[in-house]
Amino acid sequence: MFSKKLNEAPEGYTFDDFLLVPSKSSVEPKNVKTNTRISRNFKINIPIISSAMDTVTESEMAIVMAQEGGLGVIHRNMTVQEQVEEVKKVKTSGDLTIRDVITTRPDASISDANHLMDEEGVNGLPVVKAGQVIGIISRRDIMPIISTDAGRTVGEVMTEKVVTIKESTTPEEALDIAYENKVERLPVVKDNQIVGIVTIKDILERKKYPIASRDNDGRFMVAAATGPFDLERAIALDKAGADIIAVDVAHAHKPEIIEFAKKMNKEIEADLLVGNIATREAAEDLISGDVDGLKVGIGPGSICTTRIIAGVGVPQLTAISNVADLAREYDVAVVGDGGLRYSGDLAKAIGVGADSVMMGSLLAGTHEAPGDVVIMNGRKYKQYRGMGSLGAMTGGSGAGTDRYFQEVKGPMKHAKLVPEGVEGVVPYKGPVSEILFQLIGGLKASMGYSGANDIKKMQENARFIRITNSGVTESHPHDLLITNESPNYPTTRLM
Repeated sequence: MFSKKLNEAPEGYTFDDFLLVPSKSSVEPKNVKTNTRISRNFKINIPIISSAMDTVTESEMAIVMAQEGGLGVIHRNMTVQEQVEEVKKVKTSGDLTIRDVITTRPDASISDANHLMDEEGVNGLPVVKAGQVIGIISRRDIMPIISTDAGRTVGEVMTEKVVTIKESTTPEEALDIAYENKVERLPVVKDNQIVGIVTIKDILERKKYPIASRDNDGRFMVAAATGPFDLERAIALDKAGADIIAVDVAHAHKPEIIEFAKKMNKEIEADLLVGNIATREAAEDLISGDVDGLKVGIGPGSICTTRIIAGVGVPQLTAISNVADLAREYDVAVVGDGGLRYSGDLAKAIGVGADSVMMGSLLAGTHEAPGDVVIMNGRKYKQYRGMGSLGAMTGGSGAGTDRYFQEVKGPMKHAKLVPEGVEGVVPYKGPVSEILFQLIGGLKASMGYSGANDIKKMQENARFIRITNSGVTESHPHDLLITNESPNYPTTRLM
């Protein structure tokens, strides 16, 4: 009976156990399309999501991820209100229309208007009376007379002819209107009332990110994490504009979580991404809960000790493939979470059915990741810790002890927790955009080798060969001392 458990146990595989087999291909990497779905209703342009970890994703990371075509998941090691504000920062950053418009009145003095522009850091103000735009005043109007006629009213010197646009005006149309009328600002009106303002500067800034992940209103997409039973947080994040609510729990295959996911999904408009899981059975049960996406990975992360402390987990390629087999039947998106070390691992994850991957360590240590840069032995590092580490589980008002189903109160709570993660540092890596460029470049190269011009074709075309430890050794650079470090293969990687 007991020996049967071992003798009939299936084999599990992860990234280093396989290589992708090159196929006959006319696909060039530069022509590859990397857009993919991340849930039933949302797509992004690169298959990379930054992890909901307090040393990886806050608003600064999420903004850049969206700019580059990916997605950031705001971590929950903070109060509900703090997390709501982080979500709002992302949504307003990507909104072409400035909603919180600074205005002035026609009876205000030009001295007051000038002071307001200095205070708010703007160069012009709509002049509003009874909610309607009746003019616009800029520094060019004020500067010639501010020293001699500071008491004159705004209404006397403002430009009365105001060019306005509607909310439905596209960025391209707005830019044409601005150039045609030689104006820098376009008030946005609805029912004759001002609701926002668009500037040429913001339009041109937007054009710098042609593949950015945007919602239907043109704002940056963002996801946010919540606990498995934290409905209050989920509703608040949904109202703040989060496109996806990611249930953040170490083991989502629990009847009470599945039932609560159904309840949560009914209360929010955002898509619901639930994880983590590692088996086909878990996928089947969660799909019955009508979730919009599944997050796969138990224990593969570089800072996770679940497989050692609990002895539990499934090697990541096997976990992704088992879940993807079922998820594809129900058209549910699969996110491979954790375990990736190189861009080739991203390609392998997609090859076995992942629609996208969630990354922690590969994005930790970048400029946009939370935390300060420290110098150790002459090199720069940033903190990186698992959400199951002592620091993360006790480090904030929203600290996720519930992620590991632990709840300990009192002054000695450190001693009463069983960590499933560690804390450490990773080398400082510079801007995350440079890391993403290398990761997507490696993925495109892999898709070229595999004859796949898009993500769906990669999932269909990818062929694998199992390799030995000698094959792994052969795959890495060997028999030399590397003198020039490559940006996608750092020799300072901490093992």
